[in-house]
Amino acid sequence: MIFKVYYQENLTEVPVRENTHTLYVEAETEEEVRKGLKERAYNIEFVTPLSEKALAYEKESNVDFEVENLK
Repeated sequence: MIFKVYYQENLTEVPVRENTHTLYVEAETEEEVRKGLKERAYNIEFVTPLSEKALAYEKESNVDFEVENLK
C-alpha cells in the first residue's frame, strides 16, 4: 500500500503549513511508515493511505512523484 506522509523537516519548530512537505512511502501499515521514518527526525503531521484514484492523481499532478520503500 502507498501512504502519503505530510511532515515538517524540523522537530523543534512549530508546524507551519507553508513548510509542510510530502513523501510517498510503500508499506503495509501506518505504524510501519512511522517506524521507518523515525530515524529521519521528521515531525510527521499526518499519514494517509492512498486509494487507486488518489494515487493516479498524485502521479499525474506531481512531476517529482517518487515512492520510497522502507523495507
